[in-house]
Amino acid sequence: MPRTLILGVVGSDAHVVGITILEHALSAAGFDVVNLGVQTSQAEFVDAAREHDADAVLVSSLYGHAAQDCAGFHERLAGADLDPVTYVGGNLAVGQDDPEATRERFEAMGFDRVFDAETEPHEAVDALRADLDVRVTEREPIRVEG
Repeated sequence: MPRTLILGVVGSDAHVVGITILEHALSAAGFDVVNLGVQTSQAEFVDAAREHDADAVLVSSLYGHAAQDCAGFHERLAGADLDPVTYVGGNLAVGQDDPEATRERFEAMGFDRVFDAETEPHEAVDALRADLDVRVTEREPIRVEG
């Protein structure tokens, strides 16, 4: 049974390319992806997670204001009696921010994984497979008799 993921860009951010690429990679990996698009409120993430019984919620932000946009996010999830795996990724802070400090800040906010803007889609796929205990099955190679 495929795992359900909620994906969206939080707050006033309108950057859509990254989540579109991520949606395709996650879908190709066998996940059921609900893409909320851009400028998504915390309430919309929570409502979608509840409606779709989501296994994970992936929050994207590229305009550098993710800390403000994600403040209280996990409290909202808990208030809705939800506890999905949560990821945040993108350009999460404005200016020359220390990546380790950014990771620590978002982990302290409750996110299970924090990815920077240089993260490749396969890294998120691999992390989700590990965090959701998804086993990958390999198909038998196709043999051509000749």
